[in-house]
Amino acid sequence: MEWQSALGSAKLCLPPCHVIRDLLSTGVCVRCIFRLSGIRDRDCYISSINESELISFLEEQNEIEYNSTTSTSCCVCLGVLCPSCVVPEKPGADLRETSSVNELALLISDVVKGEQYRIDEFSLEVSLPPVITANERALRLYLKQKYEKEQWFKDSFLCDHMSVKDTLKLVLNASLEKYLAVQNVETLSSSFRIRLTYSHSETSQMLQSMLPNGRDSKKRERGSKENGSSKNCNESDASAFRVLELIEDQNFCTQFQVPPGKVDKPCQLVVACYRTPTYIGGRYLKYSRNVSQSRWIIDDERMGETSVEEIIGENVRQICQGDGYKFHSAGREDIDVRMLGSGRPFLVEVPNSRIMPSSTEIKQISDKINHTDKKLVGVKNLKFVGAEAWDLMREGEAEKQKQYAALVWISRPLEDDDVCNLTSLKDMDISQKTPIRVLHRRSPLERSKVIHWMKIEKVEGTTQYFLLHLCTQAGTYIKEFVHGDLGRTHPSIGSILGCRAEILQLDVTDVKMDYFN
Repeated sequence: MEWQSALGSAKLCLPPCHVIRDLLSTGVCVRCIFRLSGIRDRDCYISSINESELISFLEEQNEIEYNSTTSTSCCVCLGVLCPSCVVPEKPGADLRETSSVNELALLISDVVKGEQYRIDEFSLEVSLPPVITANERALRLYLKQKYEKEQWFKDSFLCDHMSVKDTLKLVLNASLEKYLAVQNVETLSSSFRIRLTYSHSETSQMLQSMLPNGRDSKKRERGSKENGSSKNCNESDASAFRVLELIEDQNFCTQFQVPPGKVDKPCQLVVACYRTPTYIGGRYLKYSRNVSQSRWIIDDERMGETSVEEIIGENVRQICQGDGYKFHSAGREDIDVRMLGSGRPFLVEVPNSRIMPSSTEIKQISDKINHTDKKLVGVKNLKFVGAEAWDLMREGEAEKQKQYAALVWISRPLEDDDVCNLTSLKDMDISQKTPIRVLHRRSPLERSKVIHWMKIEKVEGTTQYFLLHLCTQAGTYIKEFVHGDLGRTHPSIGSILGCRAEILQLDVTDVKMDYFN
């Protein structure tokens, strides 16, 4: 048998037979004995070597005589490595038990397939109750008290052992790869994660009561549960881990049971899977003056026909089959301002996508948006991007240049000197207080912006209307730069020309950013 061959090669790492007998009697499972002995041979873990087989192997070599007095679950790992974990299939469902690695792997793969994820690799995340750390330390102190003078203990035992998390991943890896038909990625580089969260309420409550400030921890936990917080368990566990590290060995032995007590009930396991956020980016064009960038509701009444965010975001979410979406863009324009030219860069962030769309499927999103009967919004250069593109857009929103075209009316005829005066201004600094029209939702700040250049295009048949083409620093309020906003923007087109000025129509014609091209 494979396990006999593996055990034969790993036998040199095992402690003496009387120690193995002691560990088994204490309630330590076979896999914990292997990992605490520093055995790293994969075959020892993936083959289901149970206690009776280990005993038989050693008895055949006249190494050990042992009468089994084991409890249901390992006193160290609480059944995590056996595995005999009690697993709730769904929240609120009846608990079920697993009796083998294959059965546990099959259950996990059923969860993944039930959520209809399309994956090509995965990584495992494991969360264990801190009581397992306490149990391992209690066992080490027990063995130290009893066998400290023996050479095997001085040489290697517990010095280079595998953690429960690493051992569990080693145990599950082959079976999961088989049932999911994809490869496990050892590090968390995969966007698709399977999270195994183990808990053992009985021993964890006992641990909390033994820890310093345990009563306060219970109060915090009760308060978190009353407030509906989903983070109370993680916060409580993290706190327990920190406190355990600070307790000295001498104090630990007086506060905790050494060796750890036997347990009858295994850990409970919750299996969850998720994908880290997917980012799809590109440039959008807005052709309608009745479409806002984001969903805009005031007093339960929608402002505008729809929004860029909803048109693009919902189409991306549907093809990714995610839990929702967030729309990010490099700046924004008012509802009555068209976005033309090369378009404005944007990102759609989709959490927990069940599907990572192919390039063909992403093109289908573009075609669907660009060929609707109502041509309100268009997209260009749609593609997968990394999360770093979000930072680039924030940088671009604050530091890049943007070009606009505005139809302007002034209260007197436009003269040639006015044209020369405006077009001669280069890199002009202006000061803008938060516009009156947005004071209800923006902080009352004063901002310095730069008008890089302006060009005037006369409108045939009139002397009071003209097209103003200008390039400005990102974040400049263009409407206020034209009419002055009652002196809150200075200088302005109105103050430069010495007359009243108004914008009748405004378009963003170019957002100069060298990505999503």
